[in-house]
Amino acid sequence: MKTWWRRRAGGGAPDEAAYVVPAPPTEQDIRAALNQVYAMLREANAPPVVVSRVERIARTINQTLPRISQLGLGSEEGYSVVATATDYLPEALQSYLRLPRDWADTRPIDGPKTALLILIEALELLGVTMDQILDAANRADAQALIAHTRFLDAKFGHSSSGGPDLTLGTP
Repeated sequence: MKTWWRRRAGGGAPDEAAYVVPAPPTEQDIRAALNQVYAMLREANAPPVVVSRVERIARTINQTLPRISQLGLGSEEGYSVVATATDYLPEALQSYLRLPRDWADTRPIDGPKTALLILIEALELLGVTMDQILDAANRADAQALIAHTRFLDAKFGHSSSGGPDLTLGTP
């Protein structure tokens, strides 16, 4: 606000620090965030049903990271992967893990649902979403393979069903 007011009043150049945008998280930052999630689970001795779902999400994120650039810089999918690793997943777990374990796992808090069941539903949603994003990232390479195969077929005139016999005869 001070910078805006200074510019309005003609008080000089804007403060450069006001325009600094933090760099986006790197793959290393995202992996570090996932490692913190694992540490949180170990420390809290989280139930196996939670650990297995978190492992699935983390595995999918790790598989997606090398392909995230194919989704497009600043894409919604790329943002979702980063936000899941650094915000959505840790926040969901922290909310659950702050509760007393017995209470969280047995006391209904939303109709018949316990905190554990609500967390599992959230983790399932994150898992399905990360799977869909990984599929989208891989689809680009799959489409490139299909296009290249069609190019080769057009170039050399042999389809897989009617190409030359490449088996070796008797020596």
